[in-house]
Amino acid sequence: MFVSLLISTYNRKEALALSLHSVSAQMVKPDEIVIADDGSQDDTCQLIEQFRKKVDIPIVHVWHEDNGFRLSAIRNKAIVAAKGDYIIQIDGDVILNKYFIADHLELAERGFFVCGSRVGLGPISTRRLLAGYNYTPSFIKQGPKYMFNGIRSRMLRHYLAKRYAQKNISRLRGCNMAFWKEDLLRVNGYNEDLTMWGQEDTEIAYRLIHAGVKKMYLKMGGVQFHLYHAMASNENAAFHSKVLERVIEENIDWCENGILKK
Repeated sequence: MFVSLLISTYNRKEALALSLHSVSAQMVKPDEIVIADDGSQDDTCQLIEQFRKKVDIPIVHVWHEDNGFRLSAIRNKAIVAAKGDYIIQIDGDVILNKYFIADHLELAERGFFVCGSRVGLGPISTRRLLAGYNYTPSFIKQGPKYMFNGIRSRMLRHYLAKRYAQKNISRLRGCNMAFWKEDLLRVNGYNEDLTMWGQEDTEIAYRLIHAGVKKMYLKMGGVQFHLYHAMASNENAAFHSKVLERVIEENIDWCENGILKK
């Protein structure tokens, strides 16, 4: 199958550079990289152009004007632009273990979307990495909270895939998910009514499940390290929660303000 790696970014080119370098070091590389750029300044575009010259992976840069937090909208544009049958979704501030793509593809199965975990890096580790120090992040140094998010085990990965956290649908990270493109189109992509941060990933997960797509969890694999940053504003949290509640209560599988507009 043709695999697209969708990377979301906004005005953090140093973090994006680290993320792209980790993509180039994958044991199994994606067939293309699609960058969903929520209105970054020109220096991000320049970085992407420089990176294009260093790797043999096609890079598609999908950009729209900076008009506030519009992650759902730019992800939808990137989904449309992606050529892949299968889309692995990350954020532009994560560093991937070299087996990240390979681990995801082990679990790719029709009728399922996949949710993975992350290892959160602290401010000091993040500063060292962004400053260019020759430093390899380690889950062990991040404390017991992330201990099991940094371990790889093929046997446990397959054992847990359809067993772990199945009752808690909202247990997921938008920076580590994977979907069949046809399933994303079936639910009309991300809900663009959800502006600001919060619930956009949970909302689409519930709609996918209501459309008959099951959740699979990538544990003991798909390891990624999330660079530290201040929390985004969630001032729209009450509205987002209300939208999510309606999706859950009414078994909604389609959003009107998604990829296709009225």
